[in-house]
Amino acid sequence: MKKLFLLDAMALIYRAHFAFAKTPRITSTGLNTSAVFGFTNTLLELLKKENPTHLGVAFDTPKPTFRHVRYELYKAQRQEQPEDITTAIPYVKRLCEALCIPVLQLDGYEADDVIGTLAKKASNSFEVYMMTPDKDYGQLVEEHIKLYKPAFLGKDVEIMGPKEVCDRWGISDVHQVVDILGLMGDAVDNIPGIPGVGEKTAVKLINEYGSVENLIANADQLKGKLGENVRNFAEQGLLSKELAVIEQNVPIDFVETELELCEPNREMLSALLDELEFRTLRRRLLGDEPGVAAPVAPKAAKPKPAGQMDLFGGGAVEVAVVVEVAEETETGGKRTIHDTLHDYRLVDTPELRRSLAHFLNLQEIICFDTETTDVSAVEADLLGLAFSYRKGEGFYVPVPENREQAQAIVEEFRMVFENESIEKIAQNIKYDLTVLSHYGIEVKGKLYDTMLAHYLIEPEKRHNMDILAETYLHYTPVSIEELIGKKGKTQGNMRDADLEKVKEYSAEDADITFQLHRRLNPILAQNDKLVRLFEDVEMPLARVLSEVELEGVRLDVDFLRDLSAKLDNDLRETQQKAWELAGTEFNISSPKQLGEILFEKLQLDPKAKKTKTGQYMTGEEVLVTLESKHEIVRKILDFREFLKLKSTYVDALPTLVSPRTGRLHTSFNQAVTATGRLSSNNPNLQNIPIRTERGREIRRAFIPRDEEHVILSADYSQIELRIMAAFSGDASMMEAFNRGEDVHKATASKVFNVPIDQVTSDMRRKAKTVNFGIIYGVSAFGLSQQVEVSRTEAKELIDNYFREFPAVKRYMDDSILRARDLGYAETVLGRRRYLPNINSANITDRGYAERNAINAPIQGSAADIMKVAMVKVQEFMRNEKLKSRMILTVHDELVFDAHRSEIDYLKERVNDLMIHALPLSVKMDTGMGVGANWLEAH
Repeated sequence: MKKLFLLDAMALIYRAHFAFAKTPRITSTGLNTSAVFGFTNTLLELLKKENPTHLGVAFDTPKPTFRHVRYELYKAQRQEQPEDITTAIPYVKRLCEALCIPVLQLDGYEADDVIGTLAKKASNSFEVYMMTPDKDYGQLVEEHIKLYKPAFLGKDVEIMGPKEVCDRWGISDVHQVVDILGLMGDAVDNIPGIPGVGEKTAVKLINEYGSVENLIANADQLKGKLGENVRNFAEQGLLSKELAVIEQNVPIDFVETELELCEPNREMLSALLDELEFRTLRRRLLGDEPGVAAPVAPKAAKPKPAGQMDLFGGGAVEVAVVVEVAEETETGGKRTIHDTLHDYRLVDTPELRRSLAHFLNLQEIICFDTETTDVSAVEADLLGLAFSYRKGEGFYVPVPENREQAQAIVEEFRMVFENESIEKIAQNIKYDLTVLSHYGIEVKGKLYDTMLAHYLIEPEKRHNMDILAETYLHYTPVSIEELIGKKGKTQGNMRDADLEKVKEYSAEDADITFQLHRRLNPILAQNDKLVRLFEDVEMPLARVLSEVELEGVRLDVDFLRDLSAKLDNDLRETQQKAWELAGTEFNISSPKQLGEILFEKLQLDPKAKKTKTGQYMTGEEVLVTLESKHEIVRKILDFREFLKLKSTYVDALPTLVSPRTGRLHTSFNQAVTATGRLSSNNPNLQNIPIRTERGREIRRAFIPRDEEHVILSADYSQIELRIMAAFSGDASMMEAFNRGEDVHKATASKVFNVPIDQVTSDMRRKAKTVNFGIIYGVSAFGLSQQVEVSRTEAKELIDNYFREFPAVKRYMDDSILRARDLGYAETVLGRRRYLPNINSANITDRGYAERNAINAPIQGSAADIMKVAMVKVQEFMRNEKLKSRMILTVHDELVFDAHRSEIDYLKERVNDLMIHALPLSVKMDTGMGVGANWLEAH
């Protein structure tokens, strides 16, 4: 029988996003690709294991549904969709298009309604699988329709038919799922249910009365408060059941051929995977395999007794024999908490806490972890503290919800955290530093972050704890879902969970991180440069970034509200002008309608490319090539820009202001980009536009904290070009920089062979493009598009450049040769970028690696310099006890809330520290600006 899989896109996207919440995947441009990456892996795993013959992916739409019409408060309390998920959705749709998988959606209905309808229509001739983690789909299950719950965080795939659904809920008929949902309600969707009725009570009542309607009819039989609630909220219970029912008569046709799997669009897929920087997935999907195997864990030592220790005052406690978790189980799989001996203890009395704190305070090195209520460190409250000081042992200290009581417990461990003689280990330590700062704790002493250590060892790999444990310890950590249920940590329900289970989960985190330190540190120690980079730059920077994140920045929400209105007007005017130019009204956001206007009505390109589904391609790269052919193309590009500015920044930024502080707190990612550059998310400040007038206006919303402060911006000037000059040793380029000349004008003078006083603005513009393009290995074709000249003229520009700056050409050639010998490129501080394809026979892969061999040392050294500068500047401000604060870093720029009384001194010292962060043969320079907002200062 044919197999049809219907995927609930939004449920899978959210699930993927939160799976990477603590260690998100961020591209070199600052784009958070966690949700797209997780969704793609889920999809590929499905295709590989289940071999479906037909497939469709269902999405919700932004429009209100019939449920909103029926009950206007439906989903009213749902939190605003995270910015990164909003950004991810179009990429997931593009992925589906590239893989020739139809996107299913219909205004007025939710994805589960679309799936429910198609599942019922297809069940006569298909085995239908509804792929979703959502429990509500259980109501649809029948003989040929199954609920397919994907694998997640160590838990295997679960396929549920009628028997499994009934067993899960403890009911006799799958149709009773909606009765249970109606009684218990759903806080996420704001379905009220009947007060006082949870899942257990709902199951009991439905087993006894069969349905909500029958329960209400017999409400007089119920006693006490329950009977009173059922009688008083009967209509609410019926409404809740109605809202929980998945519609099975959506006006959507089941067309078998449209859901049949077909060949992917390789060109579209290749471009998308490159944009998302999914290098491994690209090789896997497009027929190429990675060139370097994962690092092999060191050989395990034999099991040995861990000995005894006197921890809680006099009585020797026997410690279990600890088996090296790097060994495989007898069946060859990875070890888990269930088959590895360990000793994890709950420390939940004053006596035990005092003894543990005293014992830890005597150690030379400990590992710690914070369990919290939120993935945002700024918003999080403590649930507990976990510690480990020896392999196989861990301790969990629960912290109560009451703030005063919580603070008292944290105080008991202050002497441990602030003991400078104890080295502290953690995974993603910046998060823990930030959380503890809410409780007045400054973690002192030497710090060691296993995530950052691995980032320097394997910059291109993933660095989350689960991956590291599997790679280096051959161990799979337990998931919180496995221990305390599906809602898990992301729902903030750990406080109500069984403490014994939370203890296992939390203490294991500390234990595994401690063991990872033992494995990673010897590898890191093999390279003295990396050790210095880790200890002198990355670890001090983690503390600096924590402090900067905590400061946050004040946002002018009223200005953004006004700007949003202006953008609404821009959108209307641009749309109207586009309609006039087209001679008809059409949906600019619809690729199908837009393609018909551009390529059928206006005939802009007789050879216009189409997707596999027959739809015209209308991406930005296509439109840019058509801009000179018709005025409408510019209007479409403007419309898209205004729409992105409004949704991604202007409307989104106010929703990210912390209710706790009233300020905007971005999260800086220190271990994401392979080049060493920082990225940020929630919000992604690295991508705030600067090239267009409306884009620049967004920076006007970033304002000082009060009237006594102004915004100070300190921005490195042409740092990558200066590094190129220093590395290449080109005399004329170095001289131009060291004399403070306009380097682009000097370049133009040489390339165009004219005196410097005869260089025109157009010559300078082209020379500037060449200067920066050379760093990134620009081709004649690429340059011709950037400066709008013929390919022949572009080639001549590049040839002239290399003739006038031969040392630069030698540097580029030598960089490639060195990378071929070593297999990596290296920055001024020894940060490595591994290039496994540098000797590849594939010209495309080799060319990409060669460009990285040239660029990585330059861009990575710029990152090194910026990080050193941040550490030195923050140290100076801390030592001087200034009132001013560092509040942002974006690319090569530092932003400060500068106290008016300190402006001159701050400018002088920050400039000095930045230009002398790392000594090079070329003089560094900064641009300093002060203003009432970031735009004025920048």
